[in-house]
Amino acid sequence: MMARLVGVLAVFALLGGTAWAGSMNGVAGSMPAYYDGTLFTINFMELPSGGEAANLGHNGSINTIYMCDACEGTLPGGASFVSVIDAIQGDGFNPLWQEVQIGFNSIAPQQFTSDNDIIAAANAGQITLTPTTEVYRCSVLGPKK
Repeated sequence: MMARLVGVLAVFALLGGTAWAGSMNGVAGSMPAYYDGTLFTINFMELPSGGEAANLGHNGSINTIYMCDACEGTLPGGASFVSVIDAIQGDGFNPLWQEVQIGFNSIAPQQFTSDNDIIAAANAGQITLTPTTEVYRCSVLGPKK
């Protein structure tokens, strides 16, 4: 009887793990992001492609989330780039975010912690900013503990 109970629990654990890993909804979509030098936890999910195009064409108040996919594992210590956001609640926050990719030109890949630093580096020609067509529904959950 005990072996059967253990087997049933193992099946539930496997099924639960598979369903959890396949979805970016809820907690699985949580990740760190910097805003003005403070590390926050955000929860985000990409909109369907039709929703992305419609929002980019008609919503003039979409926020920006800066990412660097090419920086994966290239920062000091093998770290990856942590996203940077340009607003939080009370500071022009909109739950929709357009992804902008950072390309490093004349400086080595590095971690930025504010959108102001990113814009300054772009204006100095140190980095290139490339808006994508990806739009996310994103909520800022609070400073990372």
